[in-house]
Amino acid sequence: MQLFIGGACAGKRDAVATRFPAAQWWRLDTAQPFSDSQQALVANTSLIITGVLEWLGAGLQRDDNDALRQQWQRDMAALCQRADELNAALIMIASEVGRGIVPMEPGQRRLRDLNGWFTQDATAQAEQVWYVRHGLVMAVK
Repeated sequence: MQLFIGGACAGKRDAVATRFPAAQWWRLDTAQPFSDSQQALVANTSLIITGVLEWLGAGLQRDDNDALRQQWQRDMAALCQRADELNAALIMIASEVGRGIVPMEPGQRRLRDLNGWFTQDATAQAEQVWYVRHGLVMAVK
């Protein structure tokens, strides 16, 4: 898996689209589990996953951070394994939200925590991690 991370309007989508022009795109559905991403995998075809922050926002109704994290860790590992089996490159685009002003509202602070944990877990699974800022792509792993 490759992870592209950066702030809003940093150029992540353009960088990914340029590098993977023939890829399929899959937007996480806020009403569905992360594991549903496996249905979008096609043999020998790159899959780009977007919508992470919005998907995480749907989990704010639950108050069990540890269970949420354990579930997406399992789902992410299974997705990566299945992608390897199908020889399908897996690319994830995630938003960096930890560098700005800390919001006053507890739910928004929690969303930033969830996003941070998710991107840490994605980084652990990823073979390559790219940070995108101002349209510039820098390898960080």
